[in-house]
Amino acid sequence: MSMVNPLAKARGLGSAKEGVHHWYMQRASAILLLFLVGWLIYAMIKLAGAGHAEAAAFISNPTNAAFMLVLLVSLFYHAMLGLQVVIEDYVHQRALEVTLYFLTRAGAYIGMAIGIIHVLKLALGA
Repeated sequence: MSMVNPLAKARGLGSAKEGVHHWYMQRASAILLLFLVGWLIYAMIKLAGAGHAEAAAFISNPTNAAFMLVLLVSLFYHAMLGLQVVIEDYVHQRALEVTLYFLTRAGAYIGMAIGIIHVLKLALGA
């Protein structure tokens, strides 16, 4: 029998007020990705059979470069949010959970950075 007040046991285990934000951001990035994947399909159809020069010219258009950048960032962000939920649900060892959080976020941010650099190189003609 425990003499600890049930309220004391529950303190610190409640909502951190971030779950709703996470849910909204996951849905917002999914909706954004629907439109951007539509643009990506258009780009792939337009560039079917094209060479590197044609693809570079397509990306050098500021609108297409912006769409590609937003697509890359939102794709990696959405993946990071989704993997965070999987880690929260299925990993129950704290050290492994923290390690996987770090690797997931680091991988997403590195992927974003590499993608942004390459799109800017193509868009700016370097």
